[in-house]
Amino acid sequence: MKEFKRGFYTGLTLQLAIGPVFFFIINLTLQKTIFDGFAGVLAVTVVDYFFIIISILGVGTLLKETKFKRVFGYVSSVVLILFGSLILKGILFSTVTVSKISSGADILTSFVSVFLITISSPMTIIFFTSLFTAKVVEYNYSKKELISFGFGTGFATFIFMGLSVIIFSFIGSFVPLIIIQILNCVVGMLLIGYGIQRLAINIKE
Repeated sequence: MKEFKRGFYTGLTLQLAIGPVFFFIINLTLQKTIFDGFAGVLAVTVVDYFFIIISILGVGTLLKETKFKRVFGYVSSVVLILFGSLILKGILFSTVTVSKISSGADILTSFVSVFLITISSPMTIIFFTSLFTAKVVEYNYSKKELISFGFGTGFATFIFMGLSVIIFSFIGSFVPLIIIQILNCVVGMLLIGYGIQRLAINIKE
C-alpha cells in the first residue's frame, strides 16, 4: 500500500506537466460529450499502464537502442503532425456547430484518437523506464513492490484526467464557440509543433 501511495503521488506530480494530450481530451469534452472525454481518459490510462508494464518487464530498454528509437521516432512524429493537421483542417473548412458535433459523437473514435496520440510519444516509455529504474535503486523495490508503485502511478492519470473532464463538462455550456475554436487551434498547433520537434531531433540523431 505504501508503494501504491508513493506511485500515486508521483503520478499526480507528473500530471502537472500538462501537454497536448490533456488539451485534446478537454477539447473532446467541450465539443462532444463527457462520455467522449472519459473515452479519452480511458485511452491515455490504458497507454500509460501499457508503458508501465513493459517498462517493468524491461522491454522499454529496446527503445534506447538507436535503430529502434529512430524508427519509432519517425512514425510517432508523423502521427502527431497528421492529427494536428486534421484538427486545423476541420477548423478552416468546417462550419459545423457545437451542437451538431455533439449529436454526432463517436466514442470509439474519441478513444482511438487519444490512444494513437498518447502512444505516439517516444519519450513516454523511455521516461517510465528511467523512472522505475531510479525507484528500484532508491528504494530497493522488489518486482512486486515495483508493480504496486506502477499501478499507483497509472491510477493518478485516470483520477487527474477524469476530474478535469468532469469540471470542463460542467462549464462547457458556458464556453463560447470562439473559445472552443481557439482551443482547437491550440491543440492542433501543439500536436504539429511537438511532432516537428520530435522529427527534427530524430533527424539530428
